[in-house]
Amino acid sequence: MKIRARLILIVLPLLVASVLITGIFASYSARSGMTRLAMSSLGFKSEEMEKYMNNQWTLLVDNGFGDKPEYVEVAKSAVLSYAFTLIRSDSELVFAVDKTGEVVMKTSDFEISAEETEALVEYLSPDEVGWVSFVLSDADRVGQLFYFPAFEWWVFLTEDSSNFYREVTEMLNQNYIILGASIAVSLILLLVLASYVTGPLTRVSSAMQGIIKDNDLSRQVVVEYRDEIGHLANTFNIMIAELNRAYLQIKEFAFKAVLAERSERKIRSIFQKYVPKDVIDSVFMNPEAMLVGQNRILSILFSDIRSFTTISEGYSPDELVVDLNKYFEKMVDIIISRGGVIDKYIGDAIMAFFGAPVKHVDDAYQSVMAALEMQETLMVFNAERVSEGKPEFKTGIGINYGVVTVGNIGSEKKMDYTIIGDMVNLGSRLEGLTKQYKQGVIISESVYRKVRSKVPCRMVDKVQVKGKTQGESIYTVSMNLSDQDKKGWAYHNAGTKLFYNSEFSKALEFFKAVRKIIPDDYLSDVFIERSLRYIEMPPSAGWNGIEVMTSK
Repeated sequence: MKIRARLILIVLPLLVASVLITGIFASYSARSGMTRLAMSSLGFKSEEMEKYMNNQWTLLVDNGFGDKPEYVEVAKSAVLSYAFTLIRSDSELVFAVDKTGEVVMKTSDFEISAEETEALVEYLSPDEVGWVSFVLSDADRVGQLFYFPAFEWWVFLTEDSSNFYREVTEMLNQNYIILGASIAVSLILLLVLASYVTGPLTRVSSAMQGIIKDNDLSRQVVVEYRDEIGHLANTFNIMIAELNRAYLQIKEFAFKAVLAERSERKIRSIFQKYVPKDVIDSVFMNPEAMLVGQNRILSILFSDIRSFTTISEGYSPDELVVDLNKYFEKMVDIIISRGGVIDKYIGDAIMAFFGAPVKHVDDAYQSVMAALEMQETLMVFNAERVSEGKPEFKTGIGINYGVVTVGNIGSEKKMDYTIIGDMVNLGSRLEGLTKQYKQGVIISESVYRKVRSKVPCRMVDKVQVKGKTQGESIYTVSMNLSDQDKKGWAYHNAGTKLFYNSEFSKALEFFKAVRKIIPDDYLSDVFIERSLRYIEMPPSAGWNGIEVMTSK
C-alpha cells in the first residue's frame, strides 16, 4: 500500500474523529452554558420582580396601609409599571394570574384559550415555582414562575420559546458550519497534498493528542511552509482557536453562574438582618407550616414611648419620622439579636414575640434580656438627644409568657403572621403599668418563674388588670445592681412576703429600711403608705392584697 494511502487511512479517521468529538462537545457545552445563562437572566428578573413586590408590600404594611384596598391597588399598579421595565424584547411577557387562572396583570394583550387556562391552573400551587414551559396563544413559551402570597398572585416572566433558544440555535449552526468546513478543508488538503504532509502531519497529530490530553486549546502548530502544507497547519490553528474561543465562553458562563449564586447568598444574608437565621431556615424547610395557626407558648414583649404625643408636638413630621426611625433601628436590632420577631409597630410602640416560628428553651429569658438591653441602649440614645437639645424618650416595657395563637391571620387580600390571645392582652396591660409604678420593665409571674434564677427580680405588686378576673403578681428586673441596690431589693422582697401575710408592722420596718438604702424609691413609698393604712385600719377577712386596676 502506498504511503499516501496508508497516511490517509491512518490520519483521516484520527483527524475526523477528533474534530467531531471536540466540536460536538464544545457546541453542546456552549449550548448548555448559554441556556443556563438565559435561564439565569430570567431567574434574576424573577427575583428582582419578587423583591420589588415584597418592597411594595412591606412599604404598605409599615405605613399601615396594607388593609386599604385603594393603596393596595396603587401598589399593584406600581408592580405592573415595574414589570414593563423588565421587558427587553417584543416577545417577552410578564403576567400574573389568580388562583382561578384569571389573568390579573399583563404587560401586553394576548388571548388565552380555555385549554391553556386549564394547563396554567396546574401550576397554581405555592410549591410550584421556578422554571416552567407552557403554551400561550398557541405559542410555546418558557419562563420563571413565583408565588406572591400577599396578592395571591402567580407571576410568570416568560419568553417565546423560539426567541429564547434563537441565539443557541444560531451558535450551534455556526459551530456545525465551522466544524464541517474544517473537516472538508482537512480532507481536501489531506487528499491533494498527502505526499507533503508526512512530517508536518505528524506534528499536527502530536499537537492534537496533546490538546486532548491536557485540554490546552492555546496550543498552535508552527507553519513551516508557504504552500498547501503550511495552509493545512494554519487551518488547524484556526480550528483550535475557534474551539478555544468556545471554551472560554463556557468558562465565562460558568463564572457568571457563580456570581449569580453569590448574589443569591448576599440577598439571603441581607434578609437575615431583619429576621433571625433560624426563622429563615424554618420557612425555607417547611413553608406550609407558616400558613397554619398553632397554639404555642411564647414570650410577648410590648414597648411604648411615654408621652410621645406631647413630644411630637414640638417637631415637624419629617424630623419626627427621622428620630423615631433611629429609635426603632436600635430597639429592633436588639430584639432580633435575641431571637425575637417584630410583630408590628403600633404608632410609637413595638410588639414582638419570642418562640415562633422557631421555639427555644430560653425564649422568656431572651425576651427579658432584650428588654434590659433596650433600656441600656435607650440611655445612650437619650444622651445623644440631650446633647442635640432634644427631649428624652422614656419607655415602658411589659413582658408576658403564655399560650397564644400564632399564624397567618387576616383576609385573602391582607394577611399577617401574628399572635392573638388573652396572654397578648396581658402583655399590653403590663406595659401600661410601667408608667403607674414608675418602672422601666414589668414582667408577669410566668416570666418571673422562668428567669428568677438568672436575673435579679423585685416584687412590684399584685394586681388585677382591666379585663381579667384573677390577680397577677408582677415584678421588675435589672441587669446590673449595685451592692446597695441588691440589699434594698432583698429587703423589699422580704417585706412584701410579710405584707401579703398581713404582718404589716413587720413589713413596714423592711420598707422603711429600703427607703433608707435606696433614696427616692417609689415602690417602697407605695408599700409604706399601704402598711400604715392597714395598721390603722386592718383589711377585712379574706384580704389577698390584690390591687384592682380600672384602666390600662
